[in-house]
Amino acid sequence: MIISSFEAQLIKIDIHANVDNDPVTIHFLPPVLRLIGVGTDAVVVQHPALQERVFKVYAPERIYKKEIEFDIYQHIGSSPYYCQCFRQGENFIELSYEEGPTLYQCLERGIIIPWKVITDVEAARAYAVSVGLNPRDIHLKNVLLQQGGAKLIDVSEYKTPGNDGRWDYLVQGYKEFYHLVKGKKIPAWLLELVKNNYYMQVSDGFSVSEWGKTFIQFMGKL
Repeated sequence: MIISSFEAQLIKIDIHANVDNDPVTIHFLPPVLRLIGVGTDAVVVQHPALQERVFKVYAPERIYKKEIEFDIYQHIGSSPYYCQCFRQGENFIELSYEEGPTLYQCLERGIIIPWKVITDVEAARAYAVSVGLNPRDIHLKNVLLQQGGAKLIDVSEYKTPGNDGRWDYLVQGYKEFYHLVKGKKIPAWLLELVKNNYYMQVSDGFSVSEWGKTFIQFMGKL
């Protein structure tokens, strides 16, 4: 009965997708639901009676991605590096609730990101490839720091061809520059500035080394 009544609440969620890869706009969220995260295709919510689960609810414009992501999770199955997906509904998939800050939040809060996070993500990528997927779109907001390692929480693009290079660039940046900011709190406005600068440069002879130097210069002025 909890699930049935809860699904009625999920159907009431009113969100809409935006262009330019911006997060969805939330028009209505039932007050009983706790908002866990906001993405470009969906929101993630939790019900107080089901705290071990979360529900990823898709915008109507992106509802086609629900079937794709559910199928990706069927390929992944049970893995220590990924959420567990239990089922899909009319406008949602049901996932295990995973605790821990995102790597983005770690940078904001000055939480140290250990090297094991990097090796865990590499292992997760290798596993995804082994089951016929193409792990991509791995970035600071969809990797959690959990028990000193990594947990990946978004697999929606794992059937999209090509390598976007995002994780490879982050690993290079970690190796070259993280020791200079390790344990320091980096304000969100600076993280967003660096991210936007990355988007502007990435298709035009992008250099992690030059990009990182700009970031470090800003850090020195704080």
